[in-house]
Amino acid sequence: MERKTKVDAENGRHDLTITREFDLPVNLLFKAYVEPGIIEQWMNTTVLKLESKQHGSYRIETKTPDGKVAFRANGAIHQFSPNQRIVRTFEMEGMPFGIQLEFYEFEALTDDTSKLTMHVIYESNDKRDQVLKLPFAQGINMAHNRLQQILSEL
Repeated sequence: MERKTKVDAENGRHDLTITREFDLPVNLLFKAYVEPGIIEQWMNTTVLKLESKQHGSYRIETKTPDGKVAFRANGAIHQFSPNQRIVRTFEMEGMPFGIQLEFYEFEALTDDTSKLTMHVIYESNDKRDQVLKLPFAQGINMAHNRLQQILSEL
C-alpha cells in the first residue's frame, strides 16, 4: 500500500519535513488539529487541555487498555492563524527526544482538497535520528489515513 504521508529527512540535519495531500477542504483539515473531539478520534488519544489560540497550550495522553498511561505530550502554541498556520512546541513526556519546534502549514489546493506541510526542528540531528528509528513514518501515515477517513464521514 502506498504511503501517502511523505517524510523527508536529509542525513546530517536536525529537522525533517512531512507532507500530505488530503481529499478535504482546508477548513476541515485545520479542524482536525484544533478541535479536541476530532483530535481524539484520529490520534486515538485523550485531549487533557487544548487552547487553540496564539499563546495557548495543550496536553494529550494515551492509555493502555488496562488504564496505564502509555504516552503523554504537551506544548505551547506560538502562532495560530486559522486555516493557514500553527507554530507550536511538542514534548513527549518522559522520553529522551527533547522538545521539538513544529511549523504546520495548511494550504487549499482546490475547494475540496488541501495539503499539510509540517516542518519539525529537533534539538540535534541525534535526537531527530532517535525519533526516526521508531516506526515514525508508518505511524504518522496511519494517523493521517484515520484523519482522512474520519473527516470524510463528517
